[in-house]
Amino acid sequence: MSALHEDTVATLTAWRPADRGQEALRQAFLGFLAARGDACERACAAGHITASALLFDHTGSSVLLTLHPRVGRWLQLGGHCEPEDASLAGAALREATEESGIAGLRIDPTPVHVDVHPITCSLGVPTRHFDVRFAVHAPENALAVRSDESLDLRWWPLDALPPDPDRAAGISAMLAATRP
Repeated sequence: MSALHEDTVATLTAWRPADRGQEALRQAFLGFLAARGDACERACAAGHITASALLFDHTGSSVLLTLHPRVGRWLQLGGHCEPEDASLAGAALREATEESGIAGLRIDPTPVHVDVHPITCSLGVPTRHFDVRFAVHAPENALAVRSDESLDLRWWPLDALPPDPDRAAGISAMLAATRP
C-alpha cells in the first residue's frame, strides 16, 4: 500500500465526527480502504478517495468557491489525489493552492466532513468520489486567481452563500461541521 493510502486510513481512524451520519460514512470509507489497496488512485474505477478544501479568508467570514465546469455548481476546491501526495491533508492543500492560485495557505489536518457521491470524472465512466474535506485558511490580502479547472472563482460571505441544492453534503453541511 502507498504512503497516501496508509495516511488516509490513519487520518480517518483518528477522526471522530460530531454526528452519527458522518460516523457511518467514516466507517464506510474505512471499509472501502480496507478492501481496496488502490482506493486513493484515480484509476480505481469502483470509486476513489478525493481531497477537498473549504477555503476561508483570513477573517473566517468568507469562503472561496469554484464554479465547477462538469457539475455546473459552486463547490469547495479539491479533487483527485496524485501519486506524489504523501498525505490526504497534503493533497487537499495542493488542490486548494492549485485551484485558488494563493500561496501560504494553512490547513487543519483533521477532516471536517466526508461525503460519497456518484460522478463521471476524468476516467470518463461513472464512478464514486469518496471525498474527505478539510478546513483551509488563506493569509491576509490573499488574491485568488482562477485556474483552467474552474469556470469562475469567487469569495462568498458566509451569510450570503450561493444556492446549495445538496444541504446534507454540500457547503452548508461542511460549514456546520467547522463550527463547535
